Amino acid sequence: MKRSGLNKLITAFLVGGIGLLSVSAWAGPDFQQKQLYQNIREAEMKMKEAEVAKGAERQKLLAQHLKMMKDVMDKMKAMKPKPDMTMQEHEEWIDEHQKLMESIFGQMMKEQHMLMDMNKPMDGQ
Repeated sequence: MKRSGLNKLITAFLVGGIGLLSVSAWAGPDFQQKQLYQNIREAEMKMKEAEVAKGAERQKLLAQHLKMMKDVMDKMKAMKPKPDMTMQEHEEWIDEHQKLMESIFGQMMKEQHMLMDMNKPMDGQ
């Protein structure tokens, strides 16, 4: 008898605890944003390959990276928050979108620096 009472208490506690959690505790990137994060990670791996490559191979990898970034940006332009979102969900969606933009910007800046370094004349020539 005591055991079933304890089980009921634990169940009530768990149900009550779940009910008290705010939606923001479950919030995070939506499906499209998760896909874009994956695309950005893949592009970052391509950038790392380019960092260690030389000459024409580096240029090829950077061109691939640039195309990957363009594809991500095109997808981001087409994304819109769902119309039935609450204000809090909308703000969280915007925050995730901003994080994606910052990640893309960081990679694009890194790529630009690599391109500038490739075009610098070598010392002693």
